[in-house]
Amino acid sequence: MKAIIYKLRISLTLILAIVFTGGIAPVSAINTKNLKAGLYALLETTKGEILLLLEHEKTPLTVANFVGLIEGTKKSNIASGKPFYNGLKFHRVIDDFMIQGGDPKGNGTGGPGYAFEDEFHPTLKHNAGGILSMANSGPDSNGSQFFITHKETPWLDNKHSVFGRVVEGMDVVNKIKKDDVIKKASIIRKGGAVKNYIANEEFFQQLRKNNQKKQKNQSKTLIASFFKEQRALGRKFKSEDNVFYAIVKKGKGAATPKRGDKVKLHYKGSFLDGMVFDSSYKRGEPVEFPLTGKLIRGFEESILKMKKGEKRIAVIPPELGYGKAGAGPIPPNTTLVFEIEVINF
Repeated sequence: MKAIIYKLRISLTLILAIVFTGGIAPVSAINTKNLKAGLYALLETTKGEILLLLEHEKTPLTVANFVGLIEGTKKSNIASGKPFYNGLKFHRVIDDFMIQGGDPKGNGTGGPGYAFEDEFHPTLKHNAGGILSMANSGPDSNGSQFFITHKETPWLDNKHSVFGRVVEGMDVVNKIKKDDVIKKASIIRKGGAVKNYIANEEFFQQLRKNNQKKQKNQSKTLIASFFKEQRALGRKFKSEDNVFYAIVKKGKGAATPKRGDKVKLHYKGSFLDGMVFDSSYKRGEPVEFPLTGKLIRGFEESILKMKKGEKRIAVIPPELGYGKAGAGPIPPNTTLVFEIEVINF
């Protein structure tokens, strides 16, 4: 009888040892059998499982990067074929904000050995908890680090690329603490459209070329459409110092402001599609400030060429605007349209 009990104890000890050392795969807490068609990522963490729906159609480049790193099918600075995220920590966790992981160094400075461009879609915003987005150190510096939000964070829109969302396991996201681990990351393919989805290096680079070409074409189309509409209104544009401008109302006299002068003016800033992002007209009062070189270059240089009472439209390219960094509601590499009316100086 003692021998039987002893054997049972040994068997139980062996079973527990096998389970806790990974000899037997743990049963998934999330049922993935009845998922809707789509591409999913499953993160098995020390606090539980997180299921993410990936927006492979809206942000194909960013998703291909994520999937390729998860499955080890994309080139990075680790061994070929090795899953990138397995064993990495959530190195940055801020309560009521987000959890961040994907850094092989575990301190926020690491990555996969390359960087790629931002990818924004108008319907993908940081508008809820559970949003999956890319962490970066500035425009077009995406790599392997990602974050998942605890709540809406709209100030991150057009600065960080949203490419998915939590569909199950939000309770786990909220439990994650600093240094909790991604034990395993895997991809789930549901439906014929993604059955043969393979995110290798060749696929990623082709998407990258497509994305760059698409951005250039969109910009050209918007610019052409804008000038067509302006011509229909009878406005004739001239070019000076890489800024296109049309005088809507002539000013008085010959004097123009000088560096250091204080100017009083009205303005309206918009995108090429007509969407307004800022307007003193809307606020009902003009602005007053000195010309000391602190404004975006294209805007200030336009003012320096204007006379009292003059009103003009200035089309400012990204390099004379907010450039690659963008600002607030203005995305990186954006052409801006300013309506400027100088009242006094």
